[in-house]
This record gives sequence, structure tokens and C-alpha cells, in this order.
Amino acid sequence: MSDHTHRSHAEEVRERWGHTDSYRQAAIRTKSYSESDWAEIKAELESIESDFAVAFEQGIAPDADTARALAERARLHIDGRYYACSHEMHATLADMYTADERFRAHYDDRVEGLAEYVAAAIRANAAAND
Repeated sequence: MSDHTHRSHAEEVRERWGHTDSYRQAAIRTKSYSESDWAEIKAELESIESDFAVAFEQGIAPDADTARALAERARLHIDGRYYACSHEMHATLADMYTADERFRAHYDDRVEGLAEYVAAAIRANAAAND
């Protein structure tokens, strides 16, 4: 991602969510992250997304225990690294993963249909934890 793209994305995030507690919490947490921390975070996310792609390609249903466990890993990644992320909030994020073309492309560039699969697994995990 170019510096310009990163700045534009950061500005959009600030405009959309800068007024929220989640944004403030993430800003506080990430402010102290080192380059090593960011590398670890990126590796964690890559592992989660790769495991989602494998589950999808293996035909594991998004509401199966395996897919819901991946959704929980993804939720806990956000919760532990950025901001408190309830199951309800995670389900709201799932909607964005499929509605926003940039998020959809992020997943579907890996495997076509992955965005819908990830979102369905997240919603299934949220429903199971109501």
C-alpha cells in the first residue's frame, strides 16, 4: 500500500469512526506498537485468513464448528489487538466485509467467494454466542 493510499485510508477511517470509543481505544493501543508488533499482527491475520480460505476450499460449512472457531479467532484478534469487539460488533463488521467492495476484494482476491464465506462464519459464530 502506498503512503498516499495509506493516508487516504486513515483519513476515511477517522472520518467514519473517529467519534467512537472503538476508534479511540484502537488509537491508544496501536500508538505504542513497534515494527515487530505490526509484523506479528500481520502474521496473525494472514494465518486466520489463510485458514479461512482452506476451510472454504474444503467445503466446510460456514456454520460448522471449524468455521465458527476461525471466526472467533478473527474476533479475538481484533479484540486483543485493536478494540473491544463483541460478537454483535463482529457481525456488523461482517456486513461491511461484503458490502464494501474493497473488503470484498481483499478476501475474494484470495479465493472467489471467500468474503461471503467469512461473513457467514462470523454471523454463525455471533448467533451461537448470543
